[in-house]
Amino acid sequence: MKISEALFSGQKSLAVVGLGYVGLPAALAFAEYVPVIGYDYNESKVRQLQQQVDPTGELDAQAFECKNIRFTAQAEDLREASFYVVAVPTPIDAFNKPDLTPLLAATRVVAQALKPGDYVVYESTVYPGCTREDCVPLLEEISGLQVGVDFWVGYSPERINPGDKKHTLSNTVKIVSGWDAESLQEIAAVYEAIVKAGVHRATSIEVAEAAKIIENTQRDVNIALMNELSIIFGRMGINTYEVLEAAGTKWNFLPFYPGLVGGHCIGVDPYYLDYKASKLKYHTQIISSGRFVNDSMGGYIGKKAVKQLISMGKSPLGAKALVLGFTFKEDVSDIRNTKVADIVRELKDYGLSVDLVDPMADPQQVHHEYGFELQEAPGSQYDLIVLAVAHEQYRAMTLEDLKAYGKEDTLLVDVKGLFGSRRHQLGWPYWSL
Repeated sequence: MKISEALFSGQKSLAVVGLGYVGLPAALAFAEYVPVIGYDYNESKVRQLQQQVDPTGELDAQAFECKNIRFTAQAEDLREASFYVVAVPTPIDAFNKPDLTPLLAATRVVAQALKPGDYVVYESTVYPGCTREDCVPLLEEISGLQVGVDFWVGYSPERINPGDKKHTLSNTVKIVSGWDAESLQEIAAVYEAIVKAGVHRATSIEVAEAAKIIENTQRDVNIALMNELSIIFGRMGINTYEVLEAAGTKWNFLPFYPGLVGGHCIGVDPYYLDYKASKLKYHTQIISSGRFVNDSMGGYIGKKAVKQLISMGKSPLGAKALVLGFTFKEDVSDIRNTKVADIVRELKDYGLSVDLVDPMADPQQVHHEYGFELQEAPGSQYDLIVLAVAHEQYRAMTLEDLKAYGKEDTLLVDVKGLFGSRRHQLGWPYWSL
């Protein structure tokens, strides 16, 4: 019996390894059609999931209802599964090099449970060749089985966009790939059950890996261009958003905007491709330059804010600053690799007293990861307000709401240009990208 048929008939189970922003939605989607084992090594997270609570805040309790799923932190439970989906983070280290520690740890866990006839599909973002060169040898070594003979491997890159309720797992085309033609068809059949938009069968695992990595690299490079333009236009006294509005009237102008590029995807994935290129004796030009520009923007914004204060006759030493928003993007709780941290550090380095507020972020996580204290609510009489993240709560603010936090001459640094069209009514010194 084919693996897809065994899964849909309930004779075999599917396991999802890693229950974060990617793994949990996939596990719950599969659990509508097949028996699922949701595994994560984090026991605290598993206890929350067992109570139908998503630690990321992306899914509500209703998403867990009527699902054939069992959450566990016990690796031995994975032996009951025959189809494994690996969806763990693939971060970078302090030197911007790929950190495969979570991926290889998950591979070891799966390898210990692997049996003849099983399938392993990776969803974690990696550089082209990683699945074949790094993961498969480990699976074979630990399990004692041979890929393509005893078990099969595939790669299906995730396309989850945190906070995006429009482009979901179900309605976004899924790329799938397999070790050989037969395994490709089986993997595609399994994913077609949960992805109503359909699947794209890549010609190889490496093609699927490469397709994923360039999705975010393309966005990174385009945003870097906008950030560089904003620096140039800023020196010319031209509002970047007004330039983009004008340029956008042409039919083929691409709608990219300047901003902070953090998070676990756009701010990380290009480093994986750059690393692979260096192994091939090629030094990337555009990719590495784009990364430099985007990684520098937090510090640039912080320095620009301090220079503006000084030009207004205010000393940064002891000045009060309010930073609104800390997550890596709007309307999510994810603080991984947030570039707002660079703004806060820059302001503190110049001697400003900084209050940090974000209704979406977890105060304990912020303190643990960055050493910053989150305030429950803003105070008043700030010399500087940095509107860093365009949360819905901040997009809905009126001029009166904002002015309640400041003085007559408060400097507003509006990173996303939310108050650009109203800046003259505000009556404050104003700067945006």
